[in-house]
Amino acid sequence: MTPILVSHDGPTLRIALNRPDVRNAFDEEVIEALAACTARAAEDPTVRVVVLSGEGKAFCAGADLAWMSKAIAYSQVENLADAEDFALMLERVDTLPMPVIGRVHGAILGGGVGLAAVCDIVVAAEDATFGLTEVKLGIVPAVISPYALRKIGESAARRFFVTGERFDAAAAMRIGLVHEVTSDLEDALARVLAELRTAGPRAARHAKRLVLDHPDGPETARRIAERRASDEGQAGLRAFLERQPPPWAQPPD
Repeated sequence: MTPILVSHDGPTLRIALNRPDVRNAFDEEVIEALAACTARAAEDPTVRVVVLSGEGKAFCAGADLAWMSKAIAYSQVENLADAEDFALMLERVDTLPMPVIGRVHGAILGGGVGLAAVCDIVVAAEDATFGLTEVKLGIVPAVISPYALRKIGESAARRFFVTGERFDAAAAMRIGLVHEVTSDLEDALARVLAELRTAGPRAARHAKRLVLDHPDGPETARRIAERRASDEGQAGLRAFLERQPPPWAQPPD
């Protein structure tokens, strides 16, 4: 069984974790496949948005038990290499130039929370259950911590990092990990995709870069000037003034 399923729906790239028998838990193959797939996506100008999801009953229940059992016998050097592979995969998802939507349901635990945290937009099913459960195993959520902290903030991290307790989708939305909780994931996903289709494709990439880079005042001025002078910016401003849809939002002939 292939560890991930990849499909194209027009400009939308869909990536689904495909280990439903273990609730899409991470192992070496999943991590390698996600890293390779996202590296290709980053270089594909036809992809406007990426959707991450999980097959079966869960989005991602963290680390696979068989994978973790190997780590018991690993040396510190081997453990470091293993953790670095996971870190590289998360970084590649996080820095994808196009928006990434997480479509999450069921269990989202440990590294699964990290994967949700590197998504730009997360829509969660009402039954979703989250947990930074590493401390229950005597370890810590170290590799995912930069992304989790950025999303949920230090106050929530001080609680959930150290207790390892599970929390529901409503709590996940309150602390900023999730943007929408819904009884109909496909409907919520369709609405977000429809909104993204009205955004300039290159503008959306530049807007995401603003969030990742935290530019200062002079740099922000340079970036807006570049976008105003760009072909896409000119077309969008002209369409707005003429009360017409921009070219990227017009239905095909």
